[in-house]
Amino acid sequence: MWSLAMALCATLALGADAPQQIDQLARARQLYNARQFDQAIAAATEARKLPKTADAAAVVLARALLERHRQASAPEDLAAARDALKQTDVSKLSARDHVEHEIGLGESLYFEGHYSAAAETFELALSSRDSPDGDARDRLFEWWAGSLEQQAQFGPDADRRPLYARILERASLELALNDRSAVATYWLAAAARGAEDISRAWGAAISGWIRAASLPDRGAALRADLDRLVMQVILPERARRLAPNDPGSALPALRQEWEKIKKDWE
Repeated sequence: MWSLAMALCATLALGADAPQQIDQLARARQLYNARQFDQAIAAATEARKLPKTADAAAVVLARALLERHRQASAPEDLAAARDALKQTDVSKLSARDHVEHEIGLGESLYFEGHYSAAAETFELALSSRDSPDGDARDRLFEWWAGSLEQQAQFGPDADRRPLYARILERASLELALNDRSAVATYWLAAAARGAEDISRAWGAAISGWIRAASLPDRGAALRADLDRLVMQVILPERARRLAPNDPGSALPALRQEWEKIKKDWE
C-alpha cells in the first residue's frame, strides 16, 4: 500500500495571483491535480513565459515531469524536471510554492537514487509551517519514510536500525498530530519491525488494524497491508525469538492468535 511506486502526486495549492496573469498557471495546477500531466506540462510551459508566474510555473512543470517520469521511467523527463527546479528563483515563490519546490527536489533526488539526500529534503518540507496537511501530508510522509527505507535496504547493515528508529520516532509524532493518518499507522508497525522492536511492531499492528475500522476511505487497504506485514514479517520474527531452534513449530499458534484478534475486532 505505502509504496512510492503507487504513491499519488501531492495536490498543488492553487495560489492567489492576479487573475489576468494566472490563467495558464491556475490551469496547469488544476490539470496536475487532475493527474493530466501532459496537459499540465503544456500549460506550465506557457505560464513560464510570463515573468510574474515563471517561477511558480517552473515548480508545477517540474512536478508534472516527475510524475510522468514515475509512470513511464523516461530519463528525459527527469532531466527536464531537474533543469526546471534549478532554474527556479526560490526567492520569488510563495511560502507554499517553496514547499512544493522542496518536494520536487526530494522526488528528483529519490529517482536519481540519492535516498539520504531525498529524505533530508522531504524532512524540510515536512517540518515547514507551510507543509501540506491531510492526504497531501500523508503522501509527503510516505516519500520521506520510503526514502529512508531505501537507504536502509541498500546501505550498510549497521545503519539499518538507526534509520528505522528515525522513521519510528517521526511516525509517532505524526500520529500525535493526526491519529487518523493511515500512512503513519502503517509505518509505526513497519518501522518498529525494522528497528528490531518486535513487541512494539506487534502491538502497533494490532492497534492499527483495529483503528482502521474508523477510516472508511482507507481502512480496508490499511488492514490488508498490515495483515501482509504481520503474516510475512512480524510473526516469523516472533516465532524465531520464541523458538530459535525450531521457529516453524511456533508459527501456527501465532498465526491462530492473529486470526482470532482479527475475528474479534472485525
